[in-house]
Amino acid sequence: MRKTIENIRSIAVAAAIIAVILIAVWLYRSLGDARLEMGADDSIGLTPTQIESIKAVGEWEFLSISTEELVDTTRKRLFSDDQLVRIYYGTLRLGVDMKQVEPGWITQRNDTLVLTLPKIGLLDRDFIDEARTKSFFESGTWKAEDREALYKRAYRKMTAHCLTPTNLRTAEENARESFRKLLRSMGYQKTEIKFGK
Repeated sequence: MRKTIENIRSIAVAAAIIAVILIAVWLYRSLGDARLEMGADDSIGLTPTQIESIKAVGEWEFLSISTEELVDTTRKRLFSDDQLVRIYYGTLRLGVDMKQVEPGWITQRNDTLVLTLPKIGLLDRDFIDEARTKSFFESGTWKAEDREALYKRAYRKMTAHCLTPTNLRTAEENARESFRKLLRSMGYQKTEIKFGK
């Protein structure tokens, strides 16, 4: 009786092994070359809505420079000279205008998001605060054209003193850091940020 039970167990185990082999062969033949692979999808999928929301910000200021310029002019007269000395104040705002982005300004290279931003530049060309402009010294009679000429000289001086390579590099670094933070908040860890020529 004991041998019969052991024989039945051996037959049952053998039958189970044969059944598993037959099922495995059947699955292999029916699925053909189909394979199941697991892995992480590292692709970046910026949606058009996200791209538009970045562009919609418009002008992004990354460096603000307050400055003042003392400008003077002298007009020679027979008995005395006329002088006009004025102080101009202004704030130059450096940044990018997102309306100027080129097509394809956001691309993907492997797992890195690459942004090509517009060149850093002046966001507002009317940066002199005329309400704060003061006549420091004035002698003689001066026309509106004379004051306009002084304004233009002050404008050129302020631009030359503030749009330096150092200030432009600082604004670029501030822009890179701001965009990295923005993209990290959107879930993109690897970024490369460049600027147009």
